[in-house]
Amino acid sequence: MRLWNDRRLRLSLTGLGVQCLLALLAVGAFSVNTGNNLLYLVFSLMLGLFLVSGVLSRRALQGLRIASLEEGNLFARVRGGLRLRLQDQGRNHGRGRIRGLELHLTLEDGQVEPGFLGRSTSDGEILVVLQARAGHRGWTKARRLELRTRFPFGLVEKARFIDLDQDLLILPHPRTPPASPVGWRGEGHRTVTQEGTSSPEGARPWRAGDPPGRVHWKRTAQRSQLWVRTFHEERPQGLHLRLDLTAWTPGRPFERELERLSGAVLQARLQKREVSLELQGPLETREVRGHTSCWRALALAQAEGSGDPAAPENLR
Repeated sequence: MRLWNDRRLRLSLTGLGVQCLLALLAVGAFSVNTGNNLLYLVFSLMLGLFLVSGVLSRRALQGLRIASLEEGNLFARVRGGLRLRLQDQGRNHGRGRIRGLELHLTLEDGQVEPGFLGRSTSDGEILVVLQARAGHRGWTKARRLELRTRFPFGLVEKARFIDLDQDLLILPHPRTPPASPVGWRGEGHRTVTQEGTSSPEGARPWRAGDPPGRVHWKRTAQRSQLWVRTFHEERPQGLHLRLDLTAWTPGRPFERELERLSGAVLQARLQKREVSLELQGPLETREVRGHTSCWRALALAQAEGSGDPAAPENLR
């Protein structure tokens, strides 16, 4: 039951509030018909309860402004976190802030689960992580933030609206590649020095902190000073991805290819490997490096082909 509604403020009765309102009207009717002073007193107390519920809830909605909204790495069709930072401009910097303030974020082409506001830090900053799920890759907008509270008795729910209109970039869904990354062409290997592995590489003079079990006794006897073994291992080189935009037309096959490349970037990140992406367009070829940069480039990629897509060589 809505009492009034405008663009920035909404006040509505809860289920408990409707029951109390009916009881209030019944007590008021009996007090008028009977002239009982005790019923008049009960009626006044119940009416005051409603007024206090509306006045105190206003305090929880005041003094808050949005400092920033960070999307992080938010993938399409995957539940991820939106970091919302609020600034409490109250005099006490949140020491008297009412807890349990409910946050609702409106997102285009997506759903955001409600969050709850706690106390702020000493500088008045409050961090809330909202769980969101977007439908498609590319740019989307966070329209507005709604603050709700039922403090203190749960009779009246008061809501305040804050307009955002902030752009958020949704990354392609990270689809798991059908083949193991080890079998991809173009993944080189390089030998790097790695202490503690089982493949001997050579020897060097002893340094403080070297374990006694690594002492190279033959070299030590030859040089009359302590020498220790060094080791090496085979470690895969960074992954290089390639996408020819002119070989694809807009449609579901192109989106699946972007999702497959996004999954390859995710596997490289989990394996702590460097990754680069080469995007070939009709006019220029662009290369980006880094996991986040590759994801963002895939999120903004557009097919520029005019015929049926061939099976391009995307990995090398």
